[in-house]
Amino acid sequence: MKRIIAIAGLICALQVNAQSVDEAIRYSWFIQQGTARTIATGGVMASLGGDITAAHVNPAGIGLFKTGEFVITPGMGFNGNKFNYRGNDTSVRKSGFGMGASGIILGGGSKYQGSKWTSTAISFSVNQLANYNNRIQFQGINNVSSFTEQYLEELTRDRADTNAALFNYVFGSSLAFRTFLIDTLRGPGGNFIGYQSLVPLSTGVKQYYDATTTGGYNELALAMAGNMDDKLYVGGTLTIPIINYSRDLTYSEYDATNNTNNDFAFFQFREKLTSRGAGIGAKLGMIYKPQESFRIGVAFHTPQLLGFRDEIRAWLTANTENYAGLRSESSDRLRDNAPGKREYNVITPLRAIVSASYVFREVNDTRMQKGFISADVEYVQYNATRYNAIDQSNNQLNNYYELLNQTIKDYYKGNINARMGGELKFNTFMVRAGAAYYGSPYRSADLKADRFLVSGGLGYRNKGMFIDLSYAHLFNNAVQMPYALNDKANTFAVQKGSIGNLVMTLGFKF
Repeated sequence: MKRIIAIAGLICALQVNAQSVDEAIRYSWFIQQGTARTIATGGVMASLGGDITAAHVNPAGIGLFKTGEFVITPGMGFNGNKFNYRGNDTSVRKSGFGMGASGIILGGGSKYQGSKWTSTAISFSVNQLANYNNRIQFQGINNVSSFTEQYLEELTRDRADTNAALFNYVFGSSLAFRTFLIDTLRGPGGNFIGYQSLVPLSTGVKQYYDATTTGGYNELALAMAGNMDDKLYVGGTLTIPIINYSRDLTYSEYDATNNTNNDFAFFQFREKLTSRGAGIGAKLGMIYKPQESFRIGVAFHTPQLLGFRDEIRAWLTANTENYAGLRSESSDRLRDNAPGKREYNVITPLRAIVSASYVFREVNDTRMQKGFISADVEYVQYNATRYNAIDQSNNQLNNYYELLNQTIKDYYKGNINARMGGELKFNTFMVRAGAAYYGSPYRSADLKADRFLVSGGLGYRNKGMFIDLSYAHLFNNAVQMPYALNDKANTFAVQKGSIGNLVMTLGFKF
């Protein structure tokens, strides 16, 4: 674990610019989203096509359209999280609205003279890849480590004098030093020999972590696909990812003994972060029908280049009782009410998908089809996320991102996601079901994390109009670290949560 978070040694000098290693999977570890039909079948889409979600998975699937279609997909998510932190259980719930794959498709069915291309289609759509509306809350008693030890580590590694401790770390250590939560340590003769924390670890402290996150990872997609003799479909998508993320974090520690004479009652740290980004990427794919009822799909998602601009503010209140009493400090006061700002680029991991489908009674007239069964296997190279500075002239910042990228390589690994689903069609009504498994992105076996999804839904299609309804339930295993230390083994909360996703799609053919 020490190797994993060795990057903490540079964070002290780059507080405004520092990213957490855990942020790296915010843009890559998510379940497949789309229309209600796609969600009901577990997210399978790489070899099926015929759905606007294909523009975001395998754009070759757009080539199955020979008419126009307009689709809108509203949804509602229900988060239920359970955390175990140092033997203490906590439950918390949060709900929020979302938007699945929505947009317009324009398909042409005329065969071009002298060409094997039967038809072409284009689409413009938006899909929410990840929903960040969540609440993370846990608590427990700790007599091994404290949040304040982050400050001791960075001041010690930086060999910071008291002037630096007062002014150089306005989003962390300076707030702790100014409130006397961290103070100087004096040796014989009153000589300065380092820093100390006023938190009494030997008798333990009650720790509370509460973070509310909002926002989403949305993707605009312009896709084009061609159909060759209704056997081979090829397509490409130009994507524009747009990300909005906000986190309001409150972290507290309280004296577990209620002793009013040990120079510590409590401290509370609050941090507000907003992050906005946009970028560009591409997705390429192919679907082939070796026989009438079989479809094979292959898709490749290039890494996406994202540019981010973040703002951060921090506040700290500490009561050290007889030592210095109740004190408060904020980054706003030290920066004339201006937030800290950071700008940087992120390159997301590549994705590769292979898929196969069997369509019952595969014929050109979809009204004669009786259903399908399909499976996708997806590989995501989670440890390929890369950060880099926009200002390439800042060598210290470049060195920081180089170390961060190496830490990401050590911390994460590539892994497999698998999805399977099917549909039975009864004239104008459809019944659907599916399941999916998302493997852990973490390299360490101690950080147990995976996701398992089950889903189902109904559909109705008649006279150019269709409506689909689906529900997907995600069982989520993850870990949450309240803070990261380099000189001690880290403690973390084990998360076992669930997310319910209720989605409806309304569409019109023209």
